[in-house]
Amino acid sequence: MAQVRIESLRKEYDVGTVVAVDDLNLEIEDGEFVTVVGPSGCGKTTTLRMLAGLEEPTSGTIAIGGEDVTDVHAKNRDVAMVFQNYALYPHKTVFENMAFGLRMSTDMSAEEREQQVVETAEMMDIEGLLEDKPDQLSGGQKQRVALGRAIVREPDVFLFDEPLSNLDAKLRTTMRAEIQRLQNELGITAVYVTHDQHEAMTMGDRIVILDGGELQQVGKPTHVYENPVNEFVGGFIGSPSMNFLEVDVDERGDTVHLTGLEEEFDFELSGTYVDRHAGALEADRYTLGIRPESVDFTEDTRNSITAGVSVVEPVGSDNYLHLDLAGEFIARVSPEIEPQPGDDVTLTFDESDIHLFDPKTGRDVLGPTKEPPTMATS
Repeated sequence: MAQVRIESLRKEYDVGTVVAVDDLNLEIEDGEFVTVVGPSGCGKTTTLRMLAGLEEPTSGTIAIGGEDVTDVHAKNRDVAMVFQNYALYPHKTVFENMAFGLRMSTDMSAEEREQQVVETAEMMDIEGLLEDKPDQLSGGQKQRVALGRAIVREPDVFLFDEPLSNLDAKLRTTMRAEIQRLQNELGITAVYVTHDQHEAMTMGDRIVILDGGELQQVGKPTHVYENPVNEFVGGFIGSPSMNFLEVDVDERGDTVHLTGLEEEFDFELSGTYVDRHAGALEADRYTLGIRPESVDFTEDTRNSITAGVSVVEPVGSDNYLHLDLAGEFIARVSPEIEPQPGDDVTLTFDESDIHLFDPKTGRDVLGPTKEPPTMATS
């Protein structure tokens, strides 16, 4: 087990014309499970490969367990990586695949290696597959073998590169829980890269969001969801995505006026709210963000606006209502609320759920709307 510290990490390609990772600073505590998420090309896999020693940083440092490993070869780092495509040797049996790393990187005897592999296979519930070869296995079995091969080495750090993306939805759910169970039991530091924000939110002690090679935000998943630092994080984290509306704020800072709509909509802010954010609203135009589940329906005309329903998506536990309001706008409501397409609904939201993003910088000018967790890792 080990702490991971990344300082000023940068990775360039094509003589600096492409910057995959730019000035990344991140500290991962001993035994912590951190998920890294972002759009394609954001630098998450490149970061993971630099941690593994498979890519050489252009600049910056990587330390594992207090030791600078920036220039240490991959085989000499005490890390184990689980790949998206399993990366199993097709000509070797499951036993040989799992024992290979032990044979190459330890001085264990053959008997010790066998005992270690068998014990790990039993933990992974694949002891009956040890004589099979990869082409005889299902996708889930291959993934268990890949996980077992990593676990058998008892590394300081687990690295996961989108390990569940090739599995069907039901098996992904099962394996997601299995990975969390194993990490909790073993207490090994883990860095898990995924493009699936649901995985990132549900699996990680903390979540790291990257975009364009730059760190956008890091924190506990719930806190990041409730307090996105900028418009990108607000729009990327959450499904359905956060709704965005262009607004003007009056010079007193107590009224938000939605622009570009057929119907006038002035949202009056309370005196307490205005006092709390005094000085924050220095511009007159912002992007208002509101989560779909924070949209409420009302019969009151104050702080409300009427919109037409274009599409109703029942998803079991909720209904997603697509509304004709400033482009793509979705309300997430209970299944009992089921208007028909073409109906008009009157909606509102609570001022505590509002985010106001600076259109130039993208930053949320109001700051956190929810209190952060008390743990130091927040």
